[in-house]
Order: sequence, then structure tokens, then C-alpha cells
Amino acid sequence: MLRHEIRPGRAVAGVVMLALAAGYAADATGAWDAPWVFFFPLFFGGLLLAATTTWVNYLIRRRHVARRASTENAAAPPSTSGNQAMR
Repeated sequence: MLRHEIRPGRAVAGVVMLALAAGYAADATGAWDAPWVFFFPLFFGGLLLAATTTWVNYLIRRRHVARRASTENAAAPPSTSGNQAMR
């Protein structure tokens, strides 16, 4: 069993931030000469991608929970299953 639920939006945001850090490090060492304006679209695009991933994950989980709840309610209620004593 998992100890915590998976958060793919946070993973995407983390990968984008690591890419930004690598870009800044390469620019600082002189290995890559990138204009400072280049990093803004990458940052905001990464945030948008992370938000979209989180939203899609939410929709998938909501649908999965609703489907599981509908199959659990298909059985007969406990009072009609014959397990309880008649008075």
C-alpha cells in the first residue's frame, strides 16, 4: 500500500524548476548565453503545465471514486441480507 498519494502536478512543477535552475546555472557559468527574458515563458509555461496536470489528475480520481462508490452500493443493504436477528 502506498504511504501517500501521488501528486503528478507537483512532479511536473519540480522538473520545470530543476530545468530553470540548470538554465540559470549554465548562464551563470558562461556555458550558455541566454537572455533573462527567456526564463519567464519557461516558468509560466511550466506552471500552466503543472496546473493542467493537477486538474486532469483530479478529474481522473473523481471519476474513479464515483465509479467505485456506485459498485459498492449495488449490493443489498445489510438489513435484508439475513445476517441480523429477527425480533
